[in-house]
Amino acid sequence: MFDFLRKQFIDVIEWHESPGQVAWRVPFEGHEIKNGAQLTVRDGQIAAFMNEGQLGDYFGPGLHTLETGNLPVLTSLMNWDKGFNSPFKSDVVFVSLKEQAGLKWGTPQPVTVRDAEFGAIRLRAFGSYSFKVGDLKLFLDRVLGTTTEVWAQGLEAQLRSAIVTAIATALGGGGIPFLDLAANQQKLSDTIKAEVDKAFAQWGLVCLTFYVESVSLPDEVQAHLDKGSSMRVLGDMGSYTRFQAAEAIEAAAGSDGGVAGIGAGAAAAAALGGAMSAGLGQAAAAAAPAAPAEDPFALLEKLHKLLTIGAISQEEFDGKKAEILARVK
Repeated sequence: MFDFLRKQFIDVIEWHESPGQVAWRVPFEGHEIKNGAQLTVRDGQIAAFMNEGQLGDYFGPGLHTLETGNLPVLTSLMNWDKGFNSPFKSDVVFVSLKEQAGLKWGTPQPVTVRDAEFGAIRLRAFGSYSFKVGDLKLFLDRVLGTTTEVWAQGLEAQLRSAIVTAIATALGGGGIPFLDLAANQQKLSDTIKAEVDKAFAQWGLVCLTFYVESVSLPDEVQAHLDKGSSMRVLGDMGSYTRFQAAEAIEAAAGSDGGVAGIGAGAAAAAALGGAMSAGLGQAAAAAAPAAPAEDPFALLEKLHKLLTIGAISQEEFDGKKAEILARVK
């Protein structure tokens, strides 16, 4: 009799969820739910009644009065008679159906994939994603189990592992070369999301959004790629040599070295250009068409510039000028 009087009866059941909280089991230790109790389920929530680990009844958003009449599955599981009016015990679990957004993913170690152009390469990637509970029964069985609550941050390590596996599968079979990934980033995100959806489904979760924000090569591979890009940008070594020579002459003219500095700068530029040309081999030079003769008037203009900055004497200028004008017909 006294044990019965000491029992506490629950007549109001509700959940004030916190950001990032996915599920919460109502603590009913030593408590019983009063017949006719009020259950409040807010928007984006669902309340599930469990009996010995089995999902009984569940309620969506709204205010519900708990009676045997609106708990048909639980009443059947517990073999209640139709006229049962006593308090009852049951596990009640609230689950949030809201989107858990703003989560980050990344590859802690490079993922090795086969690229269409580079062969086997190691890629790093990172981005963001979001998820929500999709299959209530599967989520309760596989994720919540007998625990008291589930938080999104507690699931992140498990979900990131699934994402990394999905990335290897998607990139390995996607057929998109690394150099084309930037132009196909949305397609890449969609391809990986399809694999992530399969992994999340085993826990009763749905991946709502998935974004690839960056894909990169290891530093040493990226350095070689940058070198190759630089060589392609430089193009013709002859033009590069003339450019370096002009830059060196102008820089030296403005320094304290005067004419001596001009000579040293020009020599350095010529040496640099010659070394780069020799490194590329003689075959490319032989295959290239002969450069057209420079316009005599343009040559005179450059010659006058050298005279102005003191790189050549008036006598040298006059001699070269006469030689150039003799070629003009």
